[in-house]
Amino acid sequence: MTTVRITGLGWSLRLRPRALAAGLGCALLAVLAGLLTLGSGDYPLSLGEVVRALTGGGTPAQDFVVNELRLPRVATALLVGAALALAGALFQSLVRNPLGSPDILGFTQGAACGALLVVVAGGSSLALAGGAVAGGVATGAAVCALAWRHGLHSGRLVLVGIGTAAILTGLNGYLLTRARLTDAARAVLWLTGSLDGRGWSEALPLLVALAVLGPLVLLGCGRALHLLELGDDTAAGLGVRVGPLRLVLLAAAVLLAALAAAAAGPVSFVALTAPQLARRLTRSPGPNLAVATLAGAALLAAADFAAQRLFTGHQLPVGVVTGVLGGGYLLRLLAGERRAGRI
Repeated sequence: MTTVRITGLGWSLRLRPRALAAGLGCALLAVLAGLLTLGSGDYPLSLGEVVRALTGGGTPAQDFVVNELRLPRVATALLVGAALALAGALFQSLVRNPLGSPDILGFTQGAACGALLVVVAGGSSLALAGGAVAGGVATGAAVCALAWRHGLHSGRLVLVGIGTAAILTGLNGYLLTRARLTDAARAVLWLTGSLDGRGWSEALPLLVALAVLGPLVLLGCGRALHLLELGDDTAAGLGVRVGPLRLVLLAAAVLLAALAAAAAGPVSFVALTAPQLARRLTRSPGPNLAVATLAGAALLAAADFAAQRLFTGHQLPVGVVTGVLGGGYLLRLLAGERRAGRI
C-alpha cells in the first residue's frame, strides 16, 4: 500500500495498487461501452469517427448524430449507474449487509410511488421527475424516523425498509389501476427503467449531485465509514460521531438514489451488484466507494449497449437487462450467504 500525505490539508491519501487497477479498468470499460453506443445504431460510425465528432473534427452529420442525439443518453447512463452504485455502496456499508440497496430497503419503491402519483394526476414528464425525487426523499425520511430508537440501528433499518418496500409495492400496483390507459403504459415503461429519449435535462441534476456529494463522501467521510463497518461501538471508541455520520451518509445515499430514479426510472440491481463487484475486484472488505462508483457506470453503460443491440430492430428497456443479470447475481449471493450459515 502506498501512502501519500498532503501536509497542508491534514489528511492522507492511500493508494492501493489493486484498487487503482480495478478503478482504471472499470473506467476504461465505461468509456469503451459509451463509445460503442455512440457509434452504433441506424447511422453506424467507427470508433475513430466517434472520437473525431466528440472533439469537433467530424462532419456536420456525424456531429449531430453523436453530440445531439446519442451523447445525452450515454451521459445519463454513466451518471445514473455511478449514482446508483455509490448509493448502494453507502447503504451496504451502513447496514453492514450485502443485501442493503435502495431496491430492497424501499427507497426505489418510494421514488416510484411519487412518480405514479404524478402520473395519476396527469402531470408532465418534468413533474414526474420531481415526484420521483420527492417520493424517494420522503420514503428515506419515513424509514429513518420509523427505525430511530436511541439512534439508527442497522438491523432495524433493514427490517423497516423491507416492510416499507412491501407496502409501497402494493400501493404502486393500486396507483397503476387508477391511471388512464395511456398514462399507465407510460408509467410501466418508466417503472421498468428506461433511457429512451433522455437528454441533458436528466443528466445535469445527477452531474451536480455527484460533483457535490461525491467528494464529500469519498474524501470527507471515507475513513469514518470504513471505521463504521467495524461496528458502532468500535467506531465511537475511535472518535467517530456515529449518529450524525449515519444521518449524513443516509441522506446522501437517498438523494442519489432518488435523482437516479428521476432520470431513468427505478433501474434495478445496479446498486446491489456494483459494490459487491468492487469488493471482489479489489479483494478488500472496505466500502470501496470510488471503485464501486466506476463499476456502476460501466455496468449500466454496458447494459444499455446490450439492451439496444441484443435483438435486431427492437430495443429493450435497460432495466430488463439489469434485472435479469442482477436477479441471477442475487440468487448467487443468497446461495453464498446460506452456505456460510448467515441466512
